[in-house]
Amino acid sequence: MNATSTIPPGGRRPFAGFLRSRGEYRLAFVLIVLLMAATLVYPVATVLVQSFWKDGAVTLSNWTALLMRPAFREMLANSFIVAGLAAFFSAVIAFFVAYGLTFTNVPKPVKRAMHLVMLLPLFLPSITYGFAVIYSFGRMGLVSQLIGKLPFSIYGFWGLLITDIVYTLPPAFLVLYNAFRYVDRRFVIVSRVMGDKPLRTFYMTALRPTLGALVSAFVLSFFLAFTDFGIPVSIAGQYNVIATELYATMMGAVPNFGEGAVIAITMLVPSALAVWGLKHADRLNFRYNRISQERPMDNKVRDAVFTAYFALIVLLMVAIFAVIFVVPFVEYWPYKPNFTLEHVKAIFTEGDVMPLYLRSVGVALVSALIGTGVAFAAGMIRARSDMPGWCRTTMDGIAMLTSTLPGMVLGVGFLFAFTGTPLQNTLAILVIANLVHFLATPYLMSTTALSKMNAGWETTALLMGDTWFKSVCRIIVPNARTTLIQMFQTYFINSMVTISAIIFLTGTRTMVLTTRIKELQYFERFDAIFVLSLLIFFTNVAAKVLLDWLAKDNDGAEH
Repeated sequence: MNATSTIPPGGRRPFAGFLRSRGEYRLAFVLIVLLMAATLVYPVATVLVQSFWKDGAVTLSNWTALLMRPAFREMLANSFIVAGLAAFFSAVIAFFVAYGLTFTNVPKPVKRAMHLVMLLPLFLPSITYGFAVIYSFGRMGLVSQLIGKLPFSIYGFWGLLITDIVYTLPPAFLVLYNAFRYVDRRFVIVSRVMGDKPLRTFYMTALRPTLGALVSAFVLSFFLAFTDFGIPVSIAGQYNVIATELYATMMGAVPNFGEGAVIAITMLVPSALAVWGLKHADRLNFRYNRISQERPMDNKVRDAVFTAYFALIVLLMVAIFAVIFVVPFVEYWPYKPNFTLEHVKAIFTEGDVMPLYLRSVGVALVSALIGTGVAFAAGMIRARSDMPGWCRTTMDGIAMLTSTLPGMVLGVGFLFAFTGTPLQNTLAILVIANLVHFLATPYLMSTTALSKMNAGWETTALLMGDTWFKSVCRIIVPNARTTLIQMFQTYFINSMVTISAIIFLTGTRTMVLTTRIKELQYFERFDAIFVLSLLIFFTNVAAKVLLDWLAKDNDGAEH
């Protein structure tokens, strides 16, 4: 099959190519486009329309009223400043962690522990990070009790900055670690032989080849910090940022949907910057003809420095997150640090906790199942179909839109688009929101795996008498099983910890664990917040361990 079709000149030939392609691919393409038109394009369009609508007429008054307000401009500047600083520190920290894991001879157990610690925040909802930082660095926090009072208040800018750095570290690290794995380490030896100084060797063999990934890590971290809702709502205090302003405007005592829509559209600014930045960052990446897996050069001083660097990061991460595992199991922190299970028992004796937990897991499972199917079908169209190039480009465009659309904007769009419809206040709308919000990464995983498979498998199976559907089920799916499991895992974990999109969509009957944590904040029930956070954490860890085992077992069976 031809997997490299191009767009021919003229207006009819692309559509003619579409009609000549397999019926299964045409159907999948049409269904995915219709799904995204209804759940992505239409909701965002309603937000745009609402921003120009007031008292039954089209007007610019919503925009002028908000943009002329000094408090709004200050809040927008706050968001850019804290997101920019958090992205910078996150990218730099993650860069040297990734470098240390790939370019040093630090003992493997230390590297494995470092890798695990860097991924730890992924298993917790972002709203929990803020409470953890408060309980660690606040006036009576765990760290403050050990080292003394901090020279700054943990509420506001500094708390938000620290927490945003922790929040954005895992995705920045994954981008950079993946880039470093494909850097040819033999060039270090070449550089040394040529007499280069250490700094030049570092620049030419590590920084320059991964500069594109470093820029991508910064852009991704900035986007995540700018658009996140969970962290500022828990720790920002009087330091107003755009995410908390959007929530207050939309869900306050007197909602202002027009101004809320303007704020939501404003949050798309970093989306446009992210698209532009990621597009240009890829041009900075190096391409190697061969990748060497040579052992890094021996350097005891370098290895000792990175061992200390790893230890410092592990210490800081443990200092932040240890309270989550301590506070629920003491009588009254920090005045009565006696072990007890009373807080845990009290939470589970509340009649709605287990139904709430099962509802959260159910939504995550259904989101992961349907989302994996949609992402895999889109990946098949992109990597293995005989469809015209514009069809495959459409799949890429959809993925790009979902990856750069802030969750809060998606939630507001769903609120405008589906209020008064049968989807309102149902679990189905949560599943759809998760499906759209987290589509990009599973889609990229599927296209990467499918493009590496033999392009002639389906053709061979058809010549042997199998139908297209049978050939996909018997050949493509088994060979992509590991990737499918990883896609499912990504959807499930993200759906368990998300809050930004669904905060506008849940009601009493559809509340999940993350939105319940937000509710408990009003009552300052931090022991309950940490218990529910641990419930999410252990569920995600169990899911990852199980799914990783299934993926590894499948790898062994294939080999």
